[in-house]
Amino acid sequence: MRRVVVTGLGMVCPLGNDVQTAWENVLAGKSGIGPITRFDTSASGCKIAGELKDFNLDDFLPAKELRRYDRSVHYGMAAGVQAVRDAGFDFEKEDLTRFGCAVGSAIGGFETICANQQVAHERGVRRVSPFLVPGSIINMVSGQLSIMFGFKGPNIAHVTACSTGLHAIGEAMWMIRRGDADVMVAGGADNAITPVGIAGFDNMHALSRRNDDPEHASRPFDKDRDGFVMGEGGGVVVLEEYEHAVARGAKIYAEVVGYGLTSDAYHVTMPNQDGPQRCMQNALARAGIEPSEINYLNAHGTSTPAGDVNETKAIKAMFGEHAYKMVVNSTKSMTGHLLGGAGGIESIFTILAVKNQVSPPTINMVEPDPECDLDYCTEGARQMEIRYAMKNSFGFGGTNACLIFKRFDE
Repeated sequence: MRRVVVTGLGMVCPLGNDVQTAWENVLAGKSGIGPITRFDTSASGCKIAGELKDFNLDDFLPAKELRRYDRSVHYGMAAGVQAVRDAGFDFEKEDLTRFGCAVGSAIGGFETICANQQVAHERGVRRVSPFLVPGSIINMVSGQLSIMFGFKGPNIAHVTACSTGLHAIGEAMWMIRRGDADVMVAGGADNAITPVGIAGFDNMHALSRRNDDPEHASRPFDKDRDGFVMGEGGGVVVLEEYEHAVARGAKIYAEVVGYGLTSDAYHVTMPNQDGPQRCMQNALARAGIEPSEINYLNAHGTSTPAGDVNETKAIKAMFGEHAYKMVVNSTKSMTGHLLGGAGGIESIFTILAVKNQVSPPTINMVEPDPECDLDYCTEGARQMEIRYAMKNSFGFGGTNACLIFKRFDE
């Protein structure tokens, strides 16, 4: 079986527009949540989100036409360009038919679609932008990255709600394992901080309304959590076949050794324990390791009343007594929930946790929910031994994904 390693990382998120800044802020327990500044929220129940700060597309690529594309494309491109540059390829020495892209989104060009619908209504259909379709479709990040770098291998985009980023990375891993590619650029990006996006989630009572205290609004596993906080951005990794990476002298962050995916087959939005538990079990089986070998778990941990309890129960059912011996944290306490972008950025945090042997904290857990009784690393970042780390993502429609990363030993 071909081994798969991580050789490049790229990220834009509420904690920073590059990996190093975001990693430093997440270790420091800094919140990226604040009042929404992009539009008038006077009529909204939820008025807070994790917006990107000082994001400038020109910092990442000089593609003038991309300014007409949706922010979700901007975020995915920025993260993807960072990741490819971080991997340090000499493309003159590479067979680019063996390079591919798998960057997806849960919602995609929501802002662009809504804006053009308003234009059509107010000014007529002939004023709709010719960039509407290419600027908003979900596979455009993969398409544009392939065009920009000349990648001629697999070009695909996954759409599985909040599991998107993890499914993209997991499926990209399998493409390399079975020989479809030697290198895959994979992850997710999303932008749903729009009037309609916030209204849709808020009206289904999914969002926190802790508007007077935004930095403490995202509080996974806390007794007083009242919903998730919307975030935005993108996270992309470069996956590479091990021998290919070694041959070119690439730096290796971690190895991807397990991937599981399941369906709850239960409810559109409400979770159940069975699906996540089987998903983790499948990932462990693929990795060929015992549950007791997992040291750290980056949880889905959205800060919803039902979701956090359900995930905790699934973890305890899967790991038994070992659940109390490993660290389980939620970096969404600082970034908010990036929907399709969550799996990508949280995989990067997990990879860096393995690389640096440190768990980020879970912030804002003032009074633990009695049903959430694991070690959530609430006292700050913790140096610890991490040989194997697990990452969970669960999405609407009952779709689940789980990845396992292993510390890379030279």
